[in-house]
Amino acid sequence: MNIAYPAPLQPGSRIAVTAPSSGVAPPFHARLDLCLAHLRTQGFVVEEGACLRNEQRSASASADMRAAELQALLLRDGIGAVIPPWGGELAIELLDRLDWPALTTARPKWALGYSDTSTWLLPLTLRLGWATAHGPCLMDLVPNQHDALTRNALAILATPPGGSVRQHASTHWQRHWTDFSQAPDSAYQLTEPTRWRRLDGQALDTRCSGRLIGGCIDTLMHLAGSAHADVASFIAQHRAEGVVLYLENAALSPTALVRALHTLRWAGWLDGLAGLLIGRSAAPDTNAPDALRYADALQHTLGALPCPVLIDLDIGHRPPQLVLVNGAWADVHCNADGRGHIEQRLI
Repeated sequence: MNIAYPAPLQPGSRIAVTAPSSGVAPPFHARLDLCLAHLRTQGFVVEEGACLRNEQRSASASADMRAAELQALLLRDGIGAVIPPWGGELAIELLDRLDWPALTTARPKWALGYSDTSTWLLPLTLRLGWATAHGPCLMDLVPNQHDALTRNALAILATPPGGSVRQHASTHWQRHWTDFSQAPDSAYQLTEPTRWRRLDGQALDTRCSGRLIGGCIDTLMHLAGSAHADVASFIAQHRAEGVVLYLENAALSPTALVRALHTLRWAGWLDGLAGLLIGRSAAPDTNAPDALRYADALQHTLGALPCPVLIDLDIGHRPPQLVLVNGAWADVHCNADGRGHIEQRLI
């Protein structure tokens, strides 16, 4: 599979904002308006979708409406990027409603987001060969967001094909979210020291490299083994240069995480990897003495993998987070002190 990189995002590019999953209810409109205005001040042309400023039955609109709007935006040549406000629960309803043969004729567009956004980003890469970007959603991009990873998220999408970009681990991460309805302009509260680690606990300098692919395990586990998520074939196609899988856990308990990882293993996602990156878990752990802990869940299911496994990276629901380009070639480095960086090449 040859990876097709969208045109670099730059001032004058049109960014379409639609909600393929959860919409933005009125109490959060002030936050949404701040983020949209911030895009405009950076010189982007912003287009709001009809599936955006509402929430009904756990989604922005009916599945048919959401799928039709997303497909229309992905097909239009004038669109530079599609960025949802945030994730949700029901993006899976869109996958069988999209006209995949029609999309194969379209010019690639950037798509950026995480959480349930992974549900449609991964198929865009695996089925169409489009590079897609796992990173902050629109509602993270307020004007006073100060950390370097989030502040530079859109700059990653300005990288031309053939170019490269390096991102460094954050210094601190956020444990608790603020209520956007009460504090529309709130930035991240970064209170916890960041430390990337090896799963085996060894304090060693560690590197891995290969094509990036991955997303949120809570949603992607339901796609494993389907036509929308043939990661095993992606690994086989890029075996010579390697594949680095990345995953993050939003809400799965330790036992649910074990089941999810076995599902991915049975679908071939863990075979032949050059590396595995695990983001900080946002799911509650347990302190019960007789219960499986999060660390146990990872060790039991991933400890025997022959490739490097790095955990607690800047990926997912405990921000800030890296922008990881599905399909890009990446070199990942973590030193013995838990500091790290990722260099991505859009080749």
